[in-house]
Amino acid sequence: MIIGTAGHIDHGKTTLVRALTGVDTDRLPEEKRRGISIELGYAYLHAPDGVSLGFVDVPGHERLLHTMLAGATGIDHALLVVAADDGVMPQTREHLAVVALLGVREATVAITKIDRIDKAIRAARLAEVRADIATLLAPTPLAQAPMLAVSATTGEGIDALRERLLDVARQEHAREDDLAFRLAVDRAFTLSGVGTVVTGTVFSGTVRIGDELRVIPGDRTVRVRGIHAQNQKAESARAGQRCALALAGVTKDEMHRGDWVCTPSIALATDRIDVLLTLWPDEAKPLRSGATVHAHLGASDVMASVALLDRDALAPGETAFAQLVLREAVGAWHGDRGVLRDASATRTVAGVRVLDPFAPVRYRRTPERLRTLAAWAIDDRDARVAALLHNAPLGIDIARMARALSLADEGAMPLPGDAVRIDHTAIAQTHLDMLEEQITGRLADFHRTAPDEVGPDARRLKRLAGPRADDSLWRHALDALVARGALVRSGTWLHLPDHAARLGEAEQKLAQKLLPRLADGGFDPPWVRDLAKDCAVSEPMVRQTLASLARRGETFQVVKDLYYPLATIERLAALARDCLDGPEGLQAASFRDATGLGRKRAIQLLEFFDRVGYTRRVKDTHLLRPDTTLFGARP
Repeated sequence: MIIGTAGHIDHGKTTLVRALTGVDTDRLPEEKRRGISIELGYAYLHAPDGVSLGFVDVPGHERLLHTMLAGATGIDHALLVVAADDGVMPQTREHLAVVALLGVREATVAITKIDRIDKAIRAARLAEVRADIATLLAPTPLAQAPMLAVSATTGEGIDALRERLLDVARQEHAREDDLAFRLAVDRAFTLSGVGTVVTGTVFSGTVRIGDELRVIPGDRTVRVRGIHAQNQKAESARAGQRCALALAGVTKDEMHRGDWVCTPSIALATDRIDVLLTLWPDEAKPLRSGATVHAHLGASDVMASVALLDRDALAPGETAFAQLVLREAVGAWHGDRGVLRDASATRTVAGVRVLDPFAPVRYRRTPERLRTLAAWAIDDRDARVAALLHNAPLGIDIARMARALSLADEGAMPLPGDAVRIDHTAIAQTHLDMLEEQITGRLADFHRTAPDEVGPDARRLKRLAGPRADDSLWRHALDALVARGALVRSGTWLHLPDHAARLGEAEQKLAQKLLPRLADGGFDPPWVRDLAKDCAVSEPMVRQTLASLARRGETFQVVKDLYYPLATIERLAALARDCLDGPEGLQAASFRDATGLGRKRAIQLLEFFDRVGYTRRVKDTHLLRPDTTLFGARP
């Protein structure tokens, strides 16, 4: 477990850590000369019974708060240091705000330098300091933190404080044991004979020598050559420990404070995060949407803008859903805690809890999206996933959600009993039923507006009925409908069962005359009036028969009363593909020349191809749809 120290600006807390552990955490010459902590310092306390804890000695100076934040994330317990002679200082207040906003729920207060208080007034002074500290902690989750008076110089109270911290370390902290490994890098250096070493707090999971990890942001893969956990050589390290990893495959200059090393399966970097944001109660003004802030997530510090999702301003002490739009990509996973500081980095203003690291750019303020964020905010994982499925009409991407939740294996996803798993998508049965109803409903609309067409192909129907559906989910829904007989496939086209045309005896006889005449017409087949005259039947009878043939996919109406047989349409479609000139698309003039038709007929055919979903028009050109399978095309 990790103990963070926070509080007084001078050497008092560093002296206290040295008294507890025997380690001087100020290692830089400037730190020793000036008597203040500038960089993060580390010390470890190992008890005879095998219990160990690590200290992150963070700078107290307000100008070094960004360094303090790099060491404060991921801690389990805060050791708040207040000098008996000075009492609560401005830095104490800000460090308290930081640990509270980071979600730290346990703390111990050390009232130091009691040897500097005259014994005659010591009791009164300690009572005064305790009262001030109690008032300071009262509105925070740390209100019940015990206070111990100590002197690092005389040793008074040190043993009691040490035993208190070891008792805390002996308590088992509940951790999810099916999470993948993540470590937030707060320092990188090179050791002779070892190579590149990174240190940080293990947020989740376990790492072992020989494991391959990914560096985030970026796509570098590294291998673990050696491990020190809690300052002791080890074969593995686990969540809650301070850890040093010797890495192969990366140089010191390629690693920076704020990077993550993690299991490759959960690697993600994002510049847009939906969060639960709490404005610190002591803020003087509301936080307005659009404000620019410093976002401290993990050990990183990046500029960001805040978009409040359900209001325009957030009052001090209030909590709301928000989106952070970051200027640089960072690693962030569901449940991670962070702190926001104002644009000038002079004060801490808010705390955030990451909800969805894959935040959308569009529709982020809709009621549907807010309901989804409310589901993300549920603490219990099983209930959270169930709620997310309930709010996902098109299902959830299991792989992406497992990555967001840091799950080592997709199989650890706690899907509820009514969930249907389709490849990497999970969807509630009720939503799957609704999607199938939507497909048949849109198809019925299509038949009403285009009664002479057999139906759309699968891709075109997807654009009509489920444009945002995952491909595997879409195929599953279509296959289920076809298997039940609610949908019929005729070649590449889909239609409702009652839309399929059955030719009567008279229509069959007439079709035997019409189809050869249409085929003989080549690229310029006869019109309905000419067919009626040639076959000595009425024009309505010809139209009825050709429409029935169209519903069977044997003919296609390009314009009113002009039908082409399937074989001819396929030849024209092949010519259209051949005329495509790269990204410039298909021009009417080139298609006209290839077919030998007039410009008007060439344009009519191209508009037909657009209408049935074979091509799409962009200004004066026509582009082959990349996902079409019509007329011999290959997606």
